[in-house]
Amino acid sequence: MAARIYKPAQNVMQQGKGASADWVLEYLPAKRRVIEPLMGWTSSADTRRQVRINFATKDEAVAFAKKNGIAFRLEEPPATKLRPKSYAWNFKYGRPDRWTH
Repeated sequence: MAARIYKPAQNVMQQGKGASADWVLEYLPAKRRVIEPLMGWTSSADTRRQVRINFATKDEAVAFAKKNGIAFRLEEPPATKLRPKSYAWNFKYGRPDRWTH
């Protein structure tokens, strides 16, 4: 019974980071998925894969895992580098790259 604690990536279709503020605890698969011979669907007897618990902070998620005796793997999000941007830079005289319209 192992789990993974991580911070999900932000939605690529939106600019804000609202949905990526929470930390998530998900159980790792304990059994392989099996292809059902009649319909061809994939199924599994492992119901823990359906459990996904959200936490406000990383410390809360780690404390929950330790309290319940769950072995976990903590995945830190990569550091993002913000580059300052200006709209006026699009019209700057002498830009290093060409105008692409």
